[in-house]
Amino acid sequence: MSEPDVCPVDARGKREQPAGAPGLSPGLVRLMAVTCAVTVANLYYAQPLLHSIGTDLGVSQGSASLLVTVGQLGYAAGLLFIVPAGDIARRRPLLTGLLAFCAVTLAGAALAPNLAALAAAVTLCCVASVVVQMLVPYAATLAGDNERSRVIGTLMGGLLIGILLSRTFAGVVAAGFGGWRTVYAVGAVFMAVTAVMLRRALPDHGRQLEITYRQQLRGVLEVARAEPALRWRSLMAACGFGSFACFWTTVTFLLAGPQYDFSQLDIGLFALVGAAGATTALAGGRVLDRRPELRWPVTGAALALLAVSYAAIGLGGAHLGGAGLAALVVGALLMDACVQAAHVTNQSVIYDLLPQARSRITTVYITTMFAGGAVGSAAGAQAYDRWGWTGSTLVAAAFPVLGLLCWLASRRHELPGREQPVTARAG
Repeated sequence: MSEPDVCPVDARGKREQPAGAPGLSPGLVRLMAVTCAVTVANLYYAQPLLHSIGTDLGVSQGSASLLVTVGQLGYAAGLLFIVPAGDIARRRPLLTGLLAFCAVTLAGAALAPNLAALAAAVTLCCVASVVVQMLVPYAATLAGDNERSRVIGTLMGGLLIGILLSRTFAGVVAAGFGGWRTVYAVGAVFMAVTAVMLRRALPDHGRQLEITYRQQLRGVLEVARAEPALRWRSLMAACGFGSFACFWTTVTFLLAGPQYDFSQLDIGLFALVGAAGATTALAGGRVLDRRPELRWPVTGAALALLAVSYAAIGLGGAHLGGAGLAALVVGALLMDACVQAAHVTNQSVIYDLLPQARSRITTVYITTMFAGGAVGSAAGAQAYDRWGWTGSTLVAAAFPVLGLLCWLASRRHELPGREQPVTARAG
């Protein structure tokens, strides 16, 4: 007799969910969203702490800034080599094991005696932090068809809030509670607590696919080739996140400059504006659950409004005093709301394409999205250095315009009557 928590395997190598599976309770959805928030924060703790880390460890700010680079490289490695394992491993031990590993590496970062040890701990932590990119497709698998978009929206709202508030959290804790080591120590506690809570709350389903790891990596490429909607949606995500990264990288320069003269803490608190925009994911997900036919037009509207938001954002650098700051806040609210709306809609579409291989889909989608973010951050910084706030704003606005072209190209693959894509092989 097979174990009761192992799902039966169908002819394609896919494990079906057990009959009467409990699915997702509201409490579990909230716990997964909180896990997304505190885990993704691991990627951003170092950014506001570089000066104090450099001073404490006796290295230059340039050397300390390598922490951000190695963290991003570690996360990229995790996306490529760990996320695909989500379909072929038992999810509960994999996810909670990664969270526990994050706790250990963050504790190591808090105790690091030198920059090399700190960089190694941060890199390993960021590799394991890709657990957030496995929680979302897992939640999509557990959720019913009539609630999937809402669940995805809730988790993505937690993810974005974690991204936006991590800098504020790090700055406040380091300034008031014992320096940069305390930030990593508190982060370790967060990871340990969430690992224990998820271990107790997650259902222990069997593997989604009965294939080898090598076959799974090959399957990632097959999914990308076989699903044109996934390719276009991934490019749209890259454009949205590129715009997002361009803004949040360069707005720091603007706010710290002579026009506003914000302190480091003030700049961190400005991120609360973005957190307010992230809440739109919840309402947007509920609408898409009821009206899935709106996914394509909603995406176009979100990208168009994202481009328009930079008209208000551009006024933030026009030396208008309080009016300029108000325009910047309004524009940032609209920008974050539009990026989040497009992101939730993208994921609603792609997770319906190949339900038995959602971790493969996530690998393609998120890796492309973060590549767009890296391009946006670098391009924005270069534009600001050469042409100031106006230049970086125009670069940021160009990303959603490119995204609209991708949106138009996706029309024939998504609207009713489109040609169905060839489903990628499971093996």
